[in-house]
Amino acid sequence: MKTLKELIHTTDSGWKMVQGWMKTAVNAYEILPRNPKRADEELLRAQISTKSAMGSIIYETGGILVDQGWIRILGSGSGKLNRGMMEWNKGKSFDKEGVKGGFLLIADDVLGGYFAINAGDLGDEIGNIYYFAPDTLEWESLGCKYADFIYWTLNGKIHEFYQTFKWKNWEADVKALDGNQVFSFYPFLWSNEARDFRKVDRKVVAIDENYHFTREMAATKK
Repeated sequence: MKTLKELIHTTDSGWKMVQGWMKTAVNAYEILPRNPKRADEELLRAQISTKSAMGSIIYETGGILVDQGWIRILGSGSGKLNRGMMEWNKGKSFDKEGVKGGFLLIADDVLGGYFAINAGDLGDEIGNIYYFAPDTLEWESLGCKYADFIYWTLNGKIHEFYQTFKWKNWEADVKALDGNQVFSFYPFLWSNEARDFRKVDRKVVAIDENYHFTREMAATKK
């Protein structure tokens, strides 16, 4: 286990790189305030240097909300996003502290889609970001690493990625959510009946409930 002193780098922090991406951002974002004690705990659990984009986001933020909160990038946890990255992964990608799992959840969206770094369980592209798509219940490689993913959320064409699933006045509905909630849809997005998204009903559910339910459905589908 590395100590905080070994993990925290102020002169060559990856946060400076992330801030540079934010200066050119074309997508709206909100940096959530950090709790120093919680940031220390999450960084220690993650064992990731702040020289990296991931380590710096864990340490410097409570999380980042992108596109009015449509995408939630996990940090160390905050009021609007009360889930630290490692806290959220426990019981999902790993069960025992200090034991790494086959993936690491790093962000999610209001549809119940999940972004994760693949460590072997999700596909052949080790180290790449995979997306658990709620309309297919499958993990799909985005063909990029964590830093590229963060840059994409801030400066990429995320509206094209989600254009099929945005409804009229979605902004107000998304702003009403907190970071521990997502929308659940019926008919389910992976069903043939949901092909016409205009006819799909939605309700707000706890993200933990959604995560376990959709992963169970994915296992059944296989």
